[in-house]
Amino acid sequence: MKLSVTLFSGLMLCLLEVKSQTVIPIETKQNAIVLQADTKTNVKMVYYGPKLASQSDYANILNSYKQGSDYTGVNDEAYTTSGTRNLFEPAITVTHADGNNSLDLHYVSHSVKKESDNVSITSIVLKDPVYNLETTLYYKVYYNENVVEQWSEIKNNEKGNVTLHKFASANLYLRGGSFFLTQYHGDWAKEMQPEESKITHGIKTLDSKLGTRANLFQPSVFMVSMNKPATENEGTVLYGTLAYSGNFRTDLELDHLDNLRIISGINNYASAYTLKPNEVFTTPAFLTTLSSTGKGTASRNLQSWARNYRLLDGKGTRLTLLNNWEATYFDFDENKLFGLIKDTKKLGVDMFLLDDGWFANKYPRNGDVAGLGDWDENKKKLPNGIASLVKEAKNNDVKFGIWIEPEMVNPKSELYEKHPDWVVKEAKREEFYFRNQLVLDLTNSKVQDFVFGVVDDLFTKNPELAYIKWDCNAVIYNAHSATLKNQSHFYIDYVRGLYKVLERIRKKYPTVPMMLCSGGGGRVDYGALQYFTEFWPSDNTDPLERIFMQWEYSYFYPAISSSNHVTDWGKQPIKFRTDVAMMGKMGFDIVVGHLAPNDLAFCQDAIKTYNEVKPVIWQGDQYRLSNPRENSVASMLYLTEDKKTGIVFNYLVNNRYGEASKLPIRFNGLDAAKKYKISEINVYPGTKSSIDNTKTYTGDFLMKIGFNPDINQSRTSVVLKIEAQ
Repeated sequence: MKLSVTLFSGLMLCLLEVKSQTVIPIETKQNAIVLQADTKTNVKMVYYGPKLASQSDYANILNSYKQGSDYTGVNDEAYTTSGTRNLFEPAITVTHADGNNSLDLHYVSHSVKKESDNVSITSIVLKDPVYNLETTLYYKVYYNENVVEQWSEIKNNEKGNVTLHKFASANLYLRGGSFFLTQYHGDWAKEMQPEESKITHGIKTLDSKLGTRANLFQPSVFMVSMNKPATENEGTVLYGTLAYSGNFRTDLELDHLDNLRIISGINNYASAYTLKPNEVFTTPAFLTTLSSTGKGTASRNLQSWARNYRLLDGKGTRLTLLNNWEATYFDFDENKLFGLIKDTKKLGVDMFLLDDGWFANKYPRNGDVAGLGDWDENKKKLPNGIASLVKEAKNNDVKFGIWIEPEMVNPKSELYEKHPDWVVKEAKREEFYFRNQLVLDLTNSKVQDFVFGVVDDLFTKNPELAYIKWDCNAVIYNAHSATLKNQSHFYIDYVRGLYKVLERIRKKYPTVPMMLCSGGGGRVDYGALQYFTEFWPSDNTDPLERIFMQWEYSYFYPAISSSNHVTDWGKQPIKFRTDVAMMGKMGFDIVVGHLAPNDLAFCQDAIKTYNEVKPVIWQGDQYRLSNPRENSVASMLYLTEDKKTGIVFNYLVNNRYGEASKLPIRFNGLDAAKKYKISEINVYPGTKSSIDNTKTYTGDFLMKIGFNPDINQSRTSVVLKIEAQ
């Protein structure tokens, strides 16, 4: 390829003389994305599938597909434009400085940068030959994990402002006979409800316009199965999600050739973005992983990537805790909390967590109607401040953590009275509340300083503070900033402001554990989880409900990131509740003093057991053995990488007469040649396990025939440990 550049009337014209097509293979250990610049320098996505043995074969892929009429090939562009030849949904739409709405991006160059033996970035530079607008596509490959991050950079080299109307992170083009979408919906206490459907012609859009709790009703994660619905161990399936904590949009368009285009990025709803000369707009990363051996492989790919590269301290440890919320709600004082701190030590967990209600004086935080935003300790409840609680925790040899919701404000607060211009609201419209509160305007640098200061002041006054529970309970109504000059930038600049605050916190406090909390699963995404060690799946802690929720979350997020608490929700015994909480990062939110002696003894023993096996749960490969939506028994296996140790959780989820583990449950992932011993752990005091721990079984037997955990109406929860001999 020969590239010559000519300047004419101040406009850069790129004249490309192409002698042959340019093939750009982007390979992981098992898969390949193949892009190709044709003889007219159009960059197309010609393949996403299993890696071929020889890279030279990729050049023949496009010729293998029968094309329709002349215009159909434009649909497979790697980053589809609008206003020129494209007839389908665009990835990018702009208005140039002169008012023209057309864009046509052509190949200029590409390069590969190797960051490590496992990570590399392919960048592809595209330019419009008429308008001086440049777009660079990035593909970051995590080779062993088979995960690809995609994002784009849009640079305005024109002399005037360019308006971006759509600015996707990724543009995939998949060829196949048929496609099946698994998407999720939810609400408070009803998170991660799955729906699977065949993708029909036209556009299916998954999106959110909530501003803050973007995943409350429509999580950004999804799956696409090719040719037939994938199962746990069979079928080709692609997982996708946008690593972004604000409004997102994913378009899935099945075209007239029965091929699927997936375009994902920031939701352009009410967000036309003005790009100044020489300014660069960088989109968030869109994540994909592809499996040709079912959902299980895809989820293990994504979980491994998250632990190794995205989740804060993903290979580290976590603190077990006792939370006071369900024990006291807003009704507590120093003496009552001192008693709960002693209960924390008695229970055997690592930390006491003080939840909502500890702050505000003029408008005391005695309910969710007042005080939010006034982060001074309530003098009536805590006359000696947080410091006395930190000291008491230390005296009891446990750590101390605290709840905050620094992005929000109650109208009944001193903060609202002093700084009404700091609040997201329309001055001429009636205020509309979500949980009796409004959102602070994080597009404002003064508000960013304030939110950072809430966290910084807590640590400055209490250096031994060990944990932050960061809540987020409101969505954005009447979206308007009192200080932002361009209101169409609001939703984007809000998230940028949030990330600036979190980056400042992590720069000063890089290792402090923080839980990303939001009822409705509203803040769970991989953009936020680079700053947090864990997330709160749901305020619904009924253990039976949690089995289903945690099952669906596990397709996309590792167990170490999921905060699971034992509470009084549900009618199941304490063993069942504790076993379910052990399937992630365990905590307790109960009144320890109300536990029966045997229940307390069980919890104390279970915590000791958990501390022994948690490395397997947190870092092991996860195998879903029996789906609770399809069977009366739910079964989940966590297995170490060397396949020597596993923990299997089994639950009766259908309590109708005669429903039990009638058939053996087939294991997965074991070494077929190894012999394994199986024993029951977490046995309730005074009961005897029915599992014979003297027998051994080959991995081959356990995977082909299986093992019966003896689940029944009197044994509704059974935790097994498998050990290679």
